[in-house]
Amino acid sequence: MQQNRRDFLKGAFWMGAAAVAAHGMADAVRVAGTGKMTTYHDKPIRNLRVGVVGLGRGQAGISGFTLVPGGYIAAICDINAARRNRTLKYLADKKAPTPKVYGDKGPEDWKRMCEDPEVDLIYNSTPWQLHVPIALYAMEHGKHVVTEVPSAFTVEECWKLVETSERTQRHCMQLENCCYGETEMLAYNLVHLGLLGEISHGEGAYLHDLRTANYDKWDEDAGGGGYWDYWRLRHNVVHGGNQYPTHGLGPICMDMDINRGDRFDYLVSVDSKQFGFEEVGKGLHADDPWRSGLKVKMGDMNTSIIKTVLGRTIMVQHNVGTAHPYSRLNLIQGTRGVLQDYPLRIAIEESLGKGAHGFDEKKTQEIRQKYKHPLWKTRDEIAKRMPVTGHGGMDFLMVLRLSYCLQNGLPLDMNVYDLASWCCLCELTEKSADNRGRSMDIPDFTRGAWKTAPKLGLVDVDLAKMNFPA
Repeated sequence: MQQNRRDFLKGAFWMGAAAVAAHGMADAVRVAGTGKMTTYHDKPIRNLRVGVVGLGRGQAGISGFTLVPGGYIAAICDINAARRNRTLKYLADKKAPTPKVYGDKGPEDWKRMCEDPEVDLIYNSTPWQLHVPIALYAMEHGKHVVTEVPSAFTVEECWKLVETSERTQRHCMQLENCCYGETEMLAYNLVHLGLLGEISHGEGAYLHDLRTANYDKWDEDAGGGGYWDYWRLRHNVVHGGNQYPTHGLGPICMDMDINRGDRFDYLVSVDSKQFGFEEVGKGLHADDPWRSGLKVKMGDMNTSIIKTVLGRTIMVQHNVGTAHPYSRLNLIQGTRGVLQDYPLRIAIEESLGKGAHGFDEKKTQEIRQKYKHPLWKTRDEIAKRMPVTGHGGMDFLMVLRLSYCLQNGLPLDMNVYDLASWCCLCELTEKSADNRGRSMDIPDFTRGAWKTAPKLGLVDVDLAKMNFPA
């Protein structure tokens, strides 16, 4: 039975096997829309006013927009008073403007912030079930919106975000996408300079030992990330497939110009058996009937293969249930060479036919320095003058580039079509894995615009256009 869109917007979260029942083959075409958000640019917003909702995981936005000139935190929203007060103190210590405060009127007080005419951009870092409702409401009230990952979980939610972004002409971008990591941008540079040859295959993943953390309740007065009332675990209990595809997938899509000359065609997906989550529940939480007795649907490892229209392949993996060091894989393979991360290794054929038969650490580091992406060179210059933190600096670059585009009236690097293409995999990988790896068509959210959309290019920022301090 297809999920009713109105039911979701009334607050129902996509939970349980019934909610993943068939949409048939994924919607391939919608009549309305022209893919116009690929090149859409709003008028320049020279003084960008940002509203942040969700002050636990929203620290990247708070710290980033406090450092970047040409904008400021105009409003904050959280239902927890301790987090509101901690954020106010942080901003006061930074001598930043005092923001309006929302969240004290109840769990839907974010609506008042979205309605505030003195806010230009909503930075949405709330729990998963609020991502779509807040994004839709923000766009309907004239706000650009950026949303934590995953921004949506179903094909229907993805279409709703696409259609609303197009109709309102408001940007809708996915945050924490890992596309601005140093190695990811090095790979992007190598690919678009042609040094790896023709690209045929990429690999990305989210491999992270979170099984213990998922079972721990988060102290709501604590700072940082945390796991809010088992929110990730509650989702994984009832969903298989890959429910967190974007970290590893996004950079590969940038390398392959997905939605800008190529697009996803179809996928197949399989889950391994699940051992890891239940092992922790039984072994460490025997005194808690709920945690010790959980039956978790999500397999220890999900492996999905995507085929693109131009014939490339992408492998995406997900594993948060077993002992595994953090890795996003981050592999991009071309006819003339390969970049492979964790640890970083690069091999490039010196002349046609000579081949690349081994990794050399010295050459890898030489290539790393010689072909560092221009945006990371800019980041290094900024880091000499002020602290730049958050996932090794990539969160700051994400905020910097986002701010630069909005302040100068430029299209965003990643748009609502990228968000939808990446997030629809949550539903499609689960449906494929539930059906013995059945092939699933992936919608063309651009409705054909991918064929003519301009490639992104080697993005950078002109600090002089942001009044960056010397």
